[in-house]
Amino acid sequence: MSQTTDTLPTSLYSAAQVRELDTRLIAAGTPGFELMQRAAHASWRALRKRWPDEEPITVLAGRGNNAGDGYLIAALAQRAGRRVEVFAIGDPQQLQGDAAQAFAEAQSAGVAIRQWTQEARLRGVLVDALLGTGISGDVREPYAAAIHSINESTLPVLAVDLPSGLCADTGRVLGQAVRADLTVSFIGLKVGLFTGEGPDRVGALVFDDLQADAVVVEQIEPSAVRLSEANLPALAPRSATAHKGSFGQVLVIGGDLGTGGAALLSAEAALRCGAGMVTLATRPEHVTAALVRRPEIMCSGVESTYALTALAQRADVLVIGPGLGQAPWGRSLLSLSPQCRVPQVWDADALNLLAAGAVELPSNCLLTPHPGEAARLLNISVAEVQTDRPAAARALAVRFDCAVLLKGAGTLIADRDGRLALCDRGHPAMASAGLGDVLAGVAGALLAQGLAPFEAACLSVWLHAAAGERLGVQGRGLAAADLIPAVRQLLEEQSPCRK
Repeated sequence: MSQTTDTLPTSLYSAAQVRELDTRLIAAGTPGFELMQRAAHASWRALRKRWPDEEPITVLAGRGNNAGDGYLIAALAQRAGRRVEVFAIGDPQQLQGDAAQAFAEAQSAGVAIRQWTQEARLRGVLVDALLGTGISGDVREPYAAAIHSINESTLPVLAVDLPSGLCADTGRVLGQAVRADLTVSFIGLKVGLFTGEGPDRVGALVFDDLQADAVVVEQIEPSAVRLSEANLPALAPRSATAHKGSFGQVLVIGGDLGTGGAALLSAEAALRCGAGMVTLATRPEHVTAALVRRPEIMCSGVESTYALTALAQRADVLVIGPGLGQAPWGRSLLSLSPQCRVPQVWDADALNLLAAGAVELPSNCLLTPHPGEAARLLNISVAEVQTDRPAAARALAVRFDCAVLLKGAGTLIADRDGRLALCDRGHPAMASAGLGDVLAGVAGALLAQGLAPFEAACLSVWLHAAAGERLGVQGRGLAAADLIPAVRQLLEEQSPCRK
């Protein structure tokens, strides 16, 4: 059962969990070599569909079961009359178990099998069957040299199960990693395919469950859930007697001198995503411009905590941080938030001030850090955050006893109960200032309409990423404000206002 990126499963697993699934499937009666044959057939089908006439096919095979898949792919290609050759790392005569049987199958089919050297000439379509999910440290020689040659060749590449050198759990590149055009993954999707550097290495993704017994698969609890239309939280339809007081008042706090637009973007996003009322607390200098742009937003110029107190008392949700700054003005306003016993979204400089120890975090919060902010909150480097993004998201949720939305490719949502969700939507055109401010406002609106922080984070990030994907087809130059109408439309498609 092959699946394209539009119909991928939502369950995501660690490498250890997938190996456990493999073990349980074998114990339940499916021989390991049968699973290997199914994987080879799935890969061969995907290769023929993507490159129907490309020749020759060059398989690079390592020393484990991933190599066994490669040898069987080569045998299928040979028997189909395609020109094929295998470059083996190590002595294939030393292979054991199912991989040894696969090597014998390739020999029996008449496949040309040669020893890999750095002078090997790579041609046609390359099949990466070097390393599987078992790798734990950085890639060593001669695998590193082989991966380097694959990437330098600029030839089309199919990766078997996952690109060699990519960590299946985190998406980290283990020194060297294949950059594939197409990856065919089996049994269970791995978290690392979708986050960290995974999205830049995987290419198009095809999944095949290898006809795995669903009863066996359901015995393993997934490590994470991939967000899709099928599992998104939803807002309830509105009754005929609904009024603005039914859907919460969002107070957006931010917009120091020079960054007034950030808070206004958040406020406008909250308004457009269904908050009953939206108030913007910002520098007095920004009030006129904000009212001209969006008169539906109640805009108040505040200079101190005293001026903010009355506004905060009326609010059902706070969104604090966009354009807030770290000067005395912003620090003063942020100091009020721990006293407000309402759901809150903390973004941007609110997170930087939290990391600096300038304020305590109240309960029932959602943090929305990018990797740099996450690093400051955890007192580690950005590289360490990106090395294991799932661990960083979970660590933040535990440390601050809240829900966390860790931005970046393969955005992650974690909570203090250990839940982890992943959003694999989005577009490179979204690499633009202000989009995070829009996301914070969307999340605030969903909190105001009754969603809990984790659920609000899941729905808001999916809407935000899907909107960026929809608009990204127009190319570069996507502005943050462009996203707001698209988010509103997607929210209506996903959670209709009326029954």
